[in-house]
Amino acid sequence: MSEERIIAIETKLAHQEQMLIELNDALANQQDSISTLERLCASIAERLRSLDDGDSSSPPDDERPPHY
Repeated sequence: MSEERIIAIETKLAHQEQMLIELNDALANQQDSISTLERLCASIAERLRSLDDGDSSSPPDDERPPHY
């Protein structure tokens, strides 16, 4: 192989290694975001369940609110 060809291959390999590092970092950041959103969603779902379970002050469905 010629010297120029080896240098070109090494250059491509170095760029690919850098791209792989950047993609890995992006993937790790996305996973952190997904984990945060999953915790938030679970927290909101739990709050909604607790509102449904503990809210006995809501009027029955067939009762009109006082402003009608």
